[in-house]
Amino acid sequence: MKVYFVDYDYQADIKVFKTSSDYQADVKVFLTQNDYQATKDVLWFETSSDYQADKKIFLTDYDYQADLKVYFVDNDYQAGWNNRSKSHLLK
Repeated sequence: MKVYFVDYDYQADIKVFKTSSDYQADVKVFLTQNDYQATKDVLWFETSSDYQADKKIFLTDYDYQADLKVYFVDNDYQAGWNNRSKSHLLK
């Protein structure tokens, strides 16, 4: 999935809170280095322009403000859903 991080919540498709541990997250996400690697909803590539993105994301300061809680992992094989009921947010 190609994502673009926006500066304001009203610009976003999804509001995301970055958790400090994987068990607190709805989804564990891996940020890829190349756009062709972003083949799943848990593998993200950050685009340089909003029009290139599948989803525009705003990072919130507090978990209660977020639609989705995300933990960023170090390897692509670690990425996956903890709470599949929120997977529709990345479709």
